[in-house]
Amino acid sequence: MQGPLASLKVLDFSTLLPGPFASLLLADMGAEVLRIESPTRLDLVRVLPPHDGGVSTSHAYLNRNKRSLALDLKQPAALEIVRQLVREYDIVLEQFRPGVMERLGLGYAALKAINPKLIYVSISGYGQTGPYKERAGHDINYLALAGVASYTGRADSGPVPLSVQVADVAGGSLHGVIGLLAAVIARQQTGQGQHVDVSMTDCAFSLNAMAGAGYLGAGVQPAREDQVLNGGSFYDYYRSRDGRWMSVGSLEPAFMQALCAALGRPELAAQGLSAKPAQQQALKNELKLEFEKHDFTELCALFAGIDACVEPVLGLAEAVEHPQLQARELVVQVPREGGASQAQMACPLKFSEGLPAPRHIGAALGQHTDQVLGELGVSAERIAELRKGKVII
Repeated sequence: MQGPLASLKVLDFSTLLPGPFASLLLADMGAEVLRIESPTRLDLVRVLPPHDGGVSTSHAYLNRNKRSLALDLKQPAALEIVRQLVREYDIVLEQFRPGVMERLGLGYAALKAINPKLIYVSISGYGQTGPYKERAGHDINYLALAGVASYTGRADSGPVPLSVQVADVAGGSLHGVIGLLAAVIARQQTGQGQHVDVSMTDCAFSLNAMAGAGYLGAGVQPAREDQVLNGGSFYDYYRSRDGRWMSVGSLEPAFMQALCAALGRPELAAQGLSAKPAQQQALKNELKLEFEKHDFTELCALFAGIDACVEPVLGLAEAVEHPQLQARELVVQVPREGGASQAQMACPLKFSEGLPAPRHIGAALGQHTDQVLGELGVSAERIAELRKGKVII
């Protein structure tokens, strides 16, 4: 079975998380993704714990269904191989700081001259322009500068590091895929490729969807625990008697009534989304007392059959076993060498025509070098010369 992106051929120069997660989605949907990896500079994800059979589970997941070609891009012979590849792999995904690919001779202008249809996606912390374009950063920095961290967390303790890399994935990866596919559609109409500039900070800034609209449109500056959705209302987490947590999102009157009735306090429903912070805090305190009267399993059973927007906070082990996630087949067995398989998170996108089954976990460094060069018509003798010269491994 071919996926919906089977016509796309992508050269992936990215490492770590944002680019590889983007190209994972592309590969899962059928695109042919070839990773161009350095034989001398190790991708940290390859050694990131935990490991399964000596292989990093993060690398095995993020790089499934992709081939690996190990090239020393500091050598002219390696650059010539990339130029050959660009004639047929007409999408490039890169994640270096601005200017690095240009210094290597592999910038957008240089590669576009070889293939005018080239789509060139650059994912970086701060984008290709502006005073911060060459500045180092990580997810926590991008969220800080984008304003997201300023109203995330508790009022008395400040921002907290989020367990999911929001700027990297929701900012860089997902917007990278959106921009890439938009450029593909435009190319189908015009025959021309283009450079897509994805800044993780820009995209994290755009995630301030409601709070940003409120500030720019009405001058309302958000702060921790003063918005409806960041702890300023009863929309929050509540601790059970045995120290577990329940999520409560009962914003609409019908859900609020169901919540309060289930807790035996129907009179609280009238308070709902009070406009006065003091009343909201009083309501939260009452709800805290009610939740703390019950153990976690009691609360799970209590709300299991009620549409009240109340759900348990699950650990990953529990989430994997949840009937909804199981029904959606969000865990898949992916083949690995030796006939074994590894459990991984499945592609979350569902298509009526289906998707191809996962082919393999993340490849070993340079695992497909000979195969890819052979497809380019490079002779076995020349491959041996390149390996001797340490252009490839």
